[in-house]
Amino acid sequence: MTIGFNAKYFLDATELGDLLPLTGCEFVSGSEARDATQELHASATHRPDNVQAITWCFAMEHCAGEDHTIEKPHDYAFWRDYVPPLTPPWTGKLFSLTASHPHNLKERTLAFDPEGEGKSDWFRYRRILDRKNFAPGFLKGDVSLVNWPQNDYLPGGIFGGTPEDTRKHLDGARQLSLAWFYWLQTECPRPDGGTGWKGLRLRPDLMGTHDGLAKRPYIRESRRIQAAFTVTERHVGRDARVALIGGNAEELTAEQFPDSVGIGYYRIDLHPSSGGDNYIDVSSLPFQIPLGALIPERVENLLPACKNIGTTHITNGCFRLHPVEWTIGEAAGALAAICLDWKKTPRQVRNTPVLLADFQKRLVNRLGFELSWPEY
Repeated sequence: MTIGFNAKYFLDATELGDLLPLTGCEFVSGSEARDATQELHASATHRPDNVQAITWCFAMEHCAGEDHTIEKPHDYAFWRDYVPPLTPPWTGKLFSLTASHPHNLKERTLAFDPEGEGKSDWFRYRRILDRKNFAPGFLKGDVSLVNWPQNDYLPGGIFGGTPEDTRKHLDGARQLSLAWFYWLQTECPRPDGGTGWKGLRLRPDLMGTHDGLAKRPYIRESRRIQAAFTVTERHVGRDARVALIGGNAEELTAEQFPDSVGIGYYRIDLHPSSGGDNYIDVSSLPFQIPLGALIPERVENLLPACKNIGTTHITNGCFRLHPVEWTIGEAAGALAAICLDWKKTPRQVRNTPVLLADFQKRLVNRLGFELSWPEY
């Protein structure tokens, strides 16, 4: 059965840019070729299937003296011995307390001790509940959210293939996270010379699920519109700006966009990818979100509302973060509303100086947007 929808405007706020192929909107996926984007860290060739790993997160608590060992996952042997096929190479087996440092790809080993208080510790890397902050007995142990390198799923992406491919990779990501948890329970080296932390238990109550895994995987990269304007590393990357403009890196700013509809700031942070790339994690500069990146090159009534805007594989690494996504979604909603009021298209708003200025004024004065970074 086919269901049709009619509306003046559609906003695509899906995690994977699902409306783009459904509507025939031109889009890009994966990593662009360097000669197309002129980016320092772009791929040598266009690889449409090369996307950042997804991660199926989970929360775990440590209950000292108890045994919460789960049934061995059916893919455990595969994942226990899995070495990520990456360039530059990973540090060895994925299941290890040693991983590549995102900034320099050197080996970095952290302890794992849910009973200790070490600062450089995987358990405290993303600890979300510290029992000392609650009444005695409220928590048996601290709770950590596991979104770590060891459960980044690399064998494939979850869009662009067949439905069977998608199901296989989603199940694979779940099995990876369960296998990693089982390894922590049974094989993880302990400071006392033993192995495994049987007291670790999943917290399905915190995840709202039956098994303790999150409801959905963490997705870092989606389809991206072919936009009226595409943000590249040359606009926001610190090293790329130095190479382009020269001068003192500390005095440089990101490209200034006259059609700004918001601001953001995060490193260009790309996790290892399904195409075999290790981390790409380099400095960016505080940046603006250009309206042109929210407007498809051809389609008039579809607007991207999250990480499906006109960025590249590289700049998605700093535009994908949640505060930036939320700003994009708010800007897209405000744009659709103003277009209905004015009976204008988004393209007309961007290309008509008086309309653009009025739209930006409304974003600032009525909705509290920041369109540029303050100067100090």
